Amino acid sequence: MRALVLTGPHRAEVQDVAPPVAAAGHVVVDVERAGVCGTDVELFTGELNYLHTGVSSYPLRPGHEWTGVVTEVGPGVRDDWLGKRVIGDTMIGCGQCRRCNSGRHHLCDDRHEIGIRGDFPGALAERLVVPARSLLAVPDTMDVTLRALVEPGGNALHTFRGADLAPGERLLVLGTGTIGLLVALFGRAHGAEVHLLGREPEQLGLARTLGFTEVWTRETLPPGVFDGVVDATNDPSMPALALDRVEPGRRVVYIGLAASPSTVDAREIVFAGVTAVGILGGSSGLAGTIEAYADGSVDPRPLVGATVGLDEVAAALSGQRPAGSGPGPKIHVDPRR
Repeated sequence: MRALVLTGPHRAEVQDVAPPVAAAGHVVVDVERAGVCGTDVELFTGELNYLHTGVSSYPLRPGHEWTGVVTEVGPGVRDDWLGKRVIGDTMIGCGQCRRCNSGRHHLCDDRHEIGIRGDFPGALAERLVVPARSLLAVPDTMDVTLRALVEPGGNALHTFRGADLAPGERLLVLGTGTIGLLVALFGRAHGAEVHLLGREPEQLGLARTLGFTEVWTRETLPPGVFDGVVDATNDPSMPALALDRVEPGRRVVYIGLAASPSTVDAREIVFAGVTAVGILGGSSGLAGTIEAYADGSVDPRPLVGATVGLDEVAAALSGQRPAGSGPGPKIHVDPRR
């Protein structure tokens, strides 16, 4: 089968590789659509911390936002998975440690992350193999674009929940990329008054077309504090701004990762009684995301700017926008092209 392989920093190629086989407890999925994520870009550039700590290494096959159809089940897996449209949890814990047994498998020291670390190659390929326990079925009424947006949606919903907001309270989202806009969509669906801060004119315009009226740049952001603040940027100056703009006693939620260290004064956290929440993975938000997409309360499809084939992924990873792409920040891949 064909798969995208990263062979080193800034080196990616489509290769013919051996097709996967479903071992005990696993399934094979024919990939219908996969998303290109910022993590995939950092794997491509060599900037991802995992590459420097030895957790991940080249060659590797990326892709952790995916949807497809189960076409093979291994021993011990129910046959009724066959033919189902599914998505899967990126985080695969050992299933035996204290963290896994307490619902924190995404923090397991021995975890695999599909297409990022461990023994499960990613979904920028025609097929992939995953544990059956990581699967979630999706309704046939959800189109392939929605299904491929469940994984980032899970991260966004996990992030919004971390802010602990009641309906009518004010949420400031720093960043108008895929995750920032998804957090805003979930916030609005749950009744929050959503404010967005960004810097790219195209993404600011997209936020407005999505119906958000309180859209700012750093220069135009009005004074005052917010009941919750989310940092969904890769700007090392934003964590401090998030802390500066949150209501004392409330929560700042960090999901964005900068390439260089960020500086936050812990004294400000203490003196304001602020809770800082870090988000790793969308495991706990996947089921709720499927529900929100299925009932129409959140529609993220405008966030997809283009869908390309495997041969065009390397260009997308290097920052090239496909010809004719729309304003949406997300690039999807149809590996069957």
